[in-house]
Order: sequence, then C-alpha cells, then structure tokens
Amino acid sequence: MMKVGLIVPTLNAGPDWRNWLAALAQQTRQPDRLLLIDSSSSDETVAMAHDHGFEIKLIAKSRFNHGGTRQWGVEHLSDMQIIVFLTQDAILADATAIERLLAAFENPRVATAYGRQLPHKHAGPIAAHARLFNYPAQNQLRGVEDRERFGIKTVFTSNSFAAYRRSALMRVGGFPLDAIMNEDTFVVGKMLRAGWKIAYCADARVFHSHDYGFAEEFKRYFDIGVFHSQTAWLQGEFGGASGEGLRYIRSELVYLLKFAPGLLPSAWSRTGLKWLGYKLGVWHQCLPVMWRQAFSMHKVYWLKQPEQNFVSAASAPLSD
Repeated sequence: MMKVGLIVPTLNAGPDWRNWLAALAQQTRQPDRLLLIDSSSSDETVAMAHDHGFEIKLIAKSRFNHGGTRQWGVEHLSDMQIIVFLTQDAILADATAIERLLAAFENPRVATAYGRQLPHKHAGPIAAHARLFNYPAQNQLRGVEDRERFGIKTVFTSNSFAAYRRSALMRVGGFPLDAIMNEDTFVVGKMLRAGWKIAYCADARVFHSHDYGFAEEFKRYFDIGVFHSQTAWLQGEFGGASGEGLRYIRSELVYLLKFAPGLLPSAWSRTGLKWLGYKLGVWHQCLPVMWRQAFSMHKVYWLKQPEQNFVSAASAPLSD
C-alpha cells in the first residue's frame, strides 16, 4: 500500500474546524502523515489539530503563498508516495472520500486526482450552481489528447480536495513558488503535457462552496486574469476561457430561472463584475501596484516580486 500524506494550510479555521477534524477521523483510509501549515492563527486551530495527530508548521501570514507553501509541504513529506491536499473549509462528505480518491492511482498513468465538491447546506443558489456546474456526477479521465473535447476545462482541478503522485509532481518541477492562485491548474497543465493523466473522482466528495459578495467576485476574477496573463501557454495549448465562460452563463441562467428567478439581476451584475475584473487582471501590468493590490483578493502577493512568478520549486525554505 502506498504511503499517503495529507497537507492542509490553515488560518483561523473557526467553528467548522471541529466538524472538519471529525470527518477526517472517520475516514476508512487514514493518511500515514498529517501536516498542518498554519499562517499564525489566533484561534484554536493549531491546538485542535495537534490533538488529532498533525505535525505543525507555523508561518507568518505574510509568508503564505498558494504554490510555495504547498510545495514546501510536499518536500517536507518526502517519504510519502501520494500527497493529499484539503482546505480548512472543505469537509469530507462521507467516510470513504479519501479512499475513493486514492483509488484513482491504481492506474499508473494517473498523476493527480481531484474529488467532487458539493455545496454546503447553507449555500445560496448562485454558489450551489457553481459547484453543480464544475463538479458533475460522472467520473472523468483526461489526457492531453482530450483538449479538443474539453478545451480549457481539460486542466480543471482544485486543491481544495486533490491528491498527487509525488514522483510525477516533482518531475514537472512541483508547484510554482509564487503563484497568486491556480497553482493546481498550472501543475496539471505541465503533467498533461508530459503525458500523464488527470482523474476526476465524482464519488470522492467534500462539502465546499463560497457565497461571494460582489466585491469578492470582482477580486477573484481579477486574480484569475492575472494568472492567465502569466500562463499564456495554458490557453495556447488547451484553449481560451471565453467559450467555457459563455457555457457557464447559459447554465446559470437556466438554473436560476428554475430555482431562484429573483436572483437573475444579481447574477447579471456579477457576470459584468467578473468580466471587468478578469480583463483588468489580464492587463494588470498597465496598472499601478497600488491598484493591483486594491483589486486583488490576495493582497500580500503584490508586496513581493509580482512580475517574477511561476518559478519551479527548487527546495526553497518556507521560512527564514
């Protein structure tokens, strides 16, 4: 049986953390090592994780980076063959979630697998649709040869609940050390280009959704635009995002007409904000750094060297 490590980055996980830990404790396949990388929480996140057997790594909040922090964890768990990632707000939906995700690696060509995300019980219709659209009920096995069929969705994944064959991850250079977001998409693109497969496991499920406000939608799509501008090769090889965006808008319209027609004006406003945020993100180099920081969901990112990103991992230390 392959050795499995679990990595979760945290910051003030809050009242749902107890449920998160309880769901992990019930898993039929327990990871061999548990690593918490905490950005200096002020609540009981670290103490509770320690009581549940986690190794703890504390970092300053300003040192967190989606790619670099996770890559440090991958290198720290060098004796593990499979690395599972979860986020603090993704609660395992049943006792077999991790076991079912790991089953994908019985195929030696699979480099990474990600699970299905279901909306939280309190999620609003707009947030619920986003999960239902992006995480269907059918399994998928995708390779680079499928890009004509899936387009940019070929590289879709999420580190909110995903697992990686560590050897494959390291062969493509690991996670980028300074990614504003989408470090997972970046790596999957490199893996597919190298001939590996990505598995979507619809029967490996977590509860994970966000009810973003208008400003949050704008900022999130600004950061997505930044990411796409820095990784033009992804869209060059797998297709642009506009077609998938139009398909999403049509799907959301149908869903809301059926379940929440009163939210259609809100959805239209959000679509406009997403478009504006994305376009500004694509052209972020034309904006002053002060504006980039104001428009971004990940403000600390702009205090570093924002134009020198997506450097492959090279055993960089997480802290000084």
